[in-house]
Amino acid sequence: MSTRDLYTRPPADPLWQVPATGAARFSWEYDEGRDRLLSLYQKGKDKQWDGARRIDWELEVDPYDPLGTPDEALTLHGTRHWARMTERDKAELRRHYASWQFSQFLHGEQGAMICAARIVESVPDMDAKFYSATQTMDEARHAEIYGRFLHEKIGMLYPVNDDLQSLLGDTLRDSRWDMPYLGMQVLIEGLALAAFGMIRDTTDKPLPQQILAYVMQDEARHVAFGRMALRDYYRQLTDAELREREEFVIEGCYLMRDRLRGVEVLENFGIPKAEALEYSEQSEFLHLFRKLLFSRIVPCVKDIGLWGERLQRAYVDLGVFDLGDHNLDLLMAQDEEIAEKLDAERFAAEERERVGEVDAAIRAGAES
Repeated sequence: MSTRDLYTRPPADPLWQVPATGAARFSWEYDEGRDRLLSLYQKGKDKQWDGARRIDWELEVDPYDPLGTPDEALTLHGTRHWARMTERDKAELRRHYASWQFSQFLHGEQGAMICAARIVESVPDMDAKFYSATQTMDEARHAEIYGRFLHEKIGMLYPVNDDLQSLLGDTLRDSRWDMPYLGMQVLIEGLALAAFGMIRDTTDKPLPQQILAYVMQDEARHVAFGRMALRDYYRQLTDAELREREEFVIEGCYLMRDRLRGVEVLENFGIPKAEALEYSEQSEFLHLFRKLLFSRIVPCVKDIGLWGERLQRAYVDLGVFDLGDHNLDLLMAQDEEIAEKLDAERFAAEERERVGEVDAAIRAGAES
C-alpha cells in the first residue's frame, strides 16, 4: 500500500524542495586526519547492520497498543473529553499517538540522512567526510526501519510536524558548513535520542524496544562525531560568530519544545487547536517529558563551547539549565551497552531454542 494512503491527512506538498546553498569542498589531503574521528569512522564501518535481519519482524504488534502507553501519559487523560471516550476510542488514541511519534522519528531520520550527505559535500576535512558517509548509510537504515514499522505494524502515518520541518529547513538552507552539524547532530538528533531512550526504557513491547535500542547504538556515534567536529571548530570562532550560532540554538530549542505537543493528534479527534494547546500545556507528563528530552541537548551544547549568557537564560526559561552538567559520555556508553545486551539475550534464547529442537529430534529418533 502506498504511503499516501496511510497518512491521517495528505502532506501539504508530496515533494518538499529546500533550496541548497553553500559550497561543495574537496580536500586533496588523504593521509592525515584526527585520530578520534578516524577511530569513530572505523567503528562506523564495523557496526553496520541489516535492519531486515537484525530486527525480528515476525514479532506481533497490537496497533492499538503498540508501546504499552499508560493512560496517564495521554494528554487527554483526566479531561472532559476523556470521560466521554469509550475503550475503543482510547485504543484508537494510543494508535494515533504511536503513529505520530514514530512518523516524526521517520521524517527526522530522512532529514538526518540528507544533512549527513550535505556534510560529506561541504565539510572541509577528509576524516569528517569519511565518517559522514557512514552516517548517511546509518540514517537510511533508520528511515527504512521506522517506515516499515509504521507501514506494517501500525498502518498509519502523520505528516511532518510544522516545527520539525521549520528547523530542518533552517538547517539545510544555511550556507555555513557547520550548521547541518549543529541543527541535526546536536538539536534534532539530541532530542530524538532522548525520546528514543524514554520509550526504549519504558515499553514492554519487544519489537519497538529492539528498533529503538539498535537505532540508538548508531546515534550515540553520530552525536559523538558532531561534538568532536564542532568543539574543534568553535574554538577558532570569534565571539560574534559564536553568538550567531547560539541564536540558532535558542530558536531551535524552542521549536523542539513546541514539536512535542502532539496537537495534530488531538485535532484528529475533533478538538480545536487552541483547546489542544491548552491541554498540552496542562499535562504534567508532557512537562516532565519535555525536560527529560533536553537531557542530551543541553550538555552537548555546553560541551561544544556555546554557553553564552543569552543561551543560558533561554535554558533557565525552558527549565532545563541544570541539565548542562549531565554526563553525556555515560549516557552514550549506556546506549551501546543496552543494544549489545539485547543482542546477547536474543541470541542466547535462539541458541537454547535450537538446542531444544535438536534434543527433541534425537529423542524422537531414539524412540522410533
